[in-house]
Amino acid sequence: MSGIFKAYDIRGIFGKDLTEDIAFKIGRAFASYLNCRKVVVGQDMRPHSKPLFDALVLGLTMQGADVISLGLCSTPMSYFANGRLGADASIMITASHNPAEWNGFKLCRAQAVPLSGETGIGDIERIVLKLQFNPPAPKPGSACPPNFVQRCGRVSQYNILPEYTAHVKECAKLNRPIKIAADFANSVGVIEAKTLKGLVDIDPLYAELDGSFPNHEANPLKTETLAALQRKIKEGKYDFGAAFDGDADRVGFVDEKGDIVPMDMITALIAQSVLKKEKGKILYDLRSSWAVKEVIEENGGTPQMCRVGHAFIKQEMRAAKAVFAGELSGHYYFRDNYYTESSAMAVLFVANLLSQSNGPLSSLVAPLKRYFKSPEINSEVKDPSAVFNRLRQTYRCGKMFELDGLSMEFSDWWFNVRASNTEPLVRLNLEAKSKELLDQRQKELLAIIRGQ
Repeated sequence: MSGIFKAYDIRGIFGKDLTEDIAFKIGRAFASYLNCRKVVVGQDMRPHSKPLFDALVLGLTMQGADVISLGLCSTPMSYFANGRLGADASIMITASHNPAEWNGFKLCRAQAVPLSGETGIGDIERIVLKLQFNPPAPKPGSACPPNFVQRCGRVSQYNILPEYTAHVKECAKLNRPIKIAADFANSVGVIEAKTLKGLVDIDPLYAELDGSFPNHEANPLKTETLAALQRKIKEGKYDFGAAFDGDADRVGFVDEKGDIVPMDMITALIAQSVLKKEKGKILYDLRSSWAVKEVIEENGGTPQMCRVGHAFIKQEMRAAKAVFAGELSGHYYFRDNYYTESSAMAVLFVANLLSQSNGPLSSLVAPLKRYFKSPEINSEVKDPSAVFNRLRQTYRCGKMFELDGLSMEFSDWWFNVRASNTEPLVRLNLEAKSKELLDQRQKELLAIIRGQ
């Protein structure tokens, strides 16, 4: 059971790692840990999300929490509902982009502040394993402990979509009609995109809700999942394409030619659009191109590098009062959405910028491709710390920082190496001012990492 408690959420295979009984205990532990009395709960379209909802809610209400059920919704909608409804906490039932047999829970405090392994998930795991719920419910037929008042919480339903739609529409600054193709991967991105009705003309692909993901995995970070969207773009006339992940907290983009737009380039584009409205701090994760920082500065913003992971980014955003943040994995965070993701807002900000431009999306992206960048490269290693030591020794003349893993910067190239939280892997990202230098340094780094 303990393997389901991850760094950023709770996730496992339904019926094996994650059962209804465990969901019931998680509900009790969550309410015990946060002492919450008003909890927003949403769910995705997976067939086992409903039985998990029933078990989770039974645990929450047994501990006295009132539950506001959002029904089927996207993860960004659950974050918005948490803040808008003044809830003490929220839980989204989803396994995001994982395959159909998986499910899980994304947990937040009030104002959509996420729980991570270090800020609550580890504590909830301990409560579940030790069955130390507070207060403990009396056994049937037994006398209540002194001063014990058992209060079962109530369950109500709430449709957050109209308010979320009005919230998203406040961002619209469209100077001309925009037509896009959208690949929903049979997921709740269909619901997320309802907020764009009347703003953007959407030609849908795989818009039938189906938690078995019959067409392809709902993960735009895997470029092979974008093939159908690319074909659709090439066969028609669209301004761009958008591909949503399984719970619609991430979105990938292709341009009007069907070419994939790197997700850090989207961070730079949205930064331009955001900064037209308001100057301020913008965060970008340390895997992003040098171009992202440069674009933020060129548009009057203040760039701030941050570590990878939504819990860390949201925490840094709040501390810095940043207006926007982007992550290489396709998460785009907005201060005005309680410092959380909104894929609908990301699509709308790209549409805004494009509608105000004289050229297509490809022409907006081209000036941002100033350097040569690798994809993230994974290597299986037995001892990540030994790898880091070899890299420190080899590149000791570079500018080193350890914000997240090990980063080294030089005048004409940089790299970052991070260890996986869950697998015996290290992840390499690097960028250089020429293709030749990129290839040379990549070969050199992989030899050191893999001990060749």
